[in-house]
Amino acid sequence: MEAKRITKHLSVSPQIAATDLWEVASQGFRSVICNRPDGEGADQPTFEEIEAAAKKAGLEIRYLPVVSGKVSDDDATAFGAALEELPKPVFAYCRTGTRSATLWSLAQAETRPVADILERTKAAGYDMAGVVRRIANGGRTPTETAEDARFDVVIVGAGAGGIAVASSLKARKSDLEIAIIDPADIHYYQPGWTMVGGGVFKAAETAKTMGSLIPSGVHWIKSAVAAFEPKDNAVVLDGCRVVKYGRLVVCPGLKLDWHKVEGLVDTLGKNGVTSNYRYDLAPYTWHLVKTLKTGRALFTQPPMPIKCAGAPQKALYLSGDHWKRSGDLDKINIEFMNAGGVLFGVKDYVPALMDYVKRYDAKLNFFHNLVAIDGPARTATFEVKEPDQKVRRIDVGFDMIHVTPPQVAPDFIRVSPLADAAGWVDVDQATLRHKSHDNIWSLGDVMNAPNAKTAAAARKQAPVVAENLVADIEGRSALAQYDGYGSCPLTVERGKIVLAEFGYGGKLLPSFPCWLIDGTKPSKAAWLLKERLLPPIYWKAMLRGKEWMAKPEKVTVG
Repeated sequence: MEAKRITKHLSVSPQIAATDLWEVASQGFRSVICNRPDGEGADQPTFEEIEAAAKKAGLEIRYLPVVSGKVSDDDATAFGAALEELPKPVFAYCRTGTRSATLWSLAQAETRPVADILERTKAAGYDMAGVVRRIANGGRTPTETAEDARFDVVIVGAGAGGIAVASSLKARKSDLEIAIIDPADIHYYQPGWTMVGGGVFKAAETAKTMGSLIPSGVHWIKSAVAAFEPKDNAVVLDGCRVVKYGRLVVCPGLKLDWHKVEGLVDTLGKNGVTSNYRYDLAPYTWHLVKTLKTGRALFTQPPMPIKCAGAPQKALYLSGDHWKRSGDLDKINIEFMNAGGVLFGVKDYVPALMDYVKRYDAKLNFFHNLVAIDGPARTATFEVKEPDQKVRRIDVGFDMIHVTPPQVAPDFIRVSPLADAAGWVDVDQATLRHKSHDNIWSLGDVMNAPNAKTAAAARKQAPVVAENLVADIEGRSALAQYDGYGSCPLTVERGKIVLAEFGYGGKLLPSFPCWLIDGTKPSKAAWLLKERLLPPIYWKAMLRGKEWMAKPEKVTVG
């Protein structure tokens, strides 16, 4: 007997023998569903035999036979009804368990997100790709299976990467029929939120309507993606609409997993708990900084990867700078709670950053990962995993805490055929083309190239994807390569920035001569770049296909 758990109420299994029913009962199951018709295999016990053994073991049992490959909508409805009626947990079986998993998937389609269904069945060892359209259609067979729309290029995600690559494609080949899929009404300049939390920008300056930014001639499909069908060159939308593509670009950004920290969602925006990773909370950060005159301020950083790996400490530096200027720094204890073991991943920038750690008298606590928070009690719980030490938990009180949430690929990416084992879109790190599907590319935070996840990285990636995609349309080999460039303007004080620019392997990739901006040292010029130049470059150049300082590097042959 091999019970594969899907939920706490249901496990599925390949064919069992009558003698297995005692073990089924001993494992705590209270009911059994048989989804395999009698006579399907020569070595298969009849339902009558299974039923008799189940009753002896004190189990309730239901016979819902389904012919292999012919799971009907009525079958799924009946399975769902049985799950409601039978004592739980339930043990369901067929020849391999696939029919039982399929029935559950279709029965749950109206109450669970598609990605959750796919994730649970995948974890149990069952691939529901063959019924994903039915799941997206509320568990019912679609009446129309042809595509609802077709485009030369479909782009999933209208963030920095998606709009930039659409504009770069249009600039290269204006006759392309391009669609961007994204349900959001508002587009945010997220790099500005650190400055909002430091009292430099106003939140409204970082937001524009999505419709005002979609490039002219590009179709905007205002919907969420449910699943991918790369073998059919199709994207399935919520509601089971199907969009076909000649080529696909995937760049939906990251999911901020606030729920992974116990108690965090309930206390965000109050009790001194804030985060610059959310538009509506960044102003609260500045409010807390302005009003805190004494006490303990915590700044957290979760395990990598996260977008803008310097953002957690940027919040610390700008806060410390304000408290120093206001004369309150000596009454405030600043602590940086970092799940990792280093201050910054590229060692060349660490000396300058350490100078500011000392300036603000901040305590560095490495290998400290935030796992729970009690807002009313103003207590944060950290799991401490120091090398060669026993894992332990500690509680730390706070008057203010800036939380950087754990971050993962979106659910519909992690469970898709496009993802690697860790859940990221699997690409060649130079060409950004998918390793298994030749007509798919990815950029931005969701792909698995080992680069920093920043808007500056997307600015360099978009022309690479556009250049290589157009080359593929024209029957040519990839022309451009991405060197891993990323930039992190570390706001160490108001008026000065350590401009970290680097590529794969931590190689320094400065954009300016050192006499203008030496990125390893705090610079007023870098602050001017961050405050005055980068926002208009983002809105008026990057998102409009003007590749200022972002022309793609040619592929090296040999």
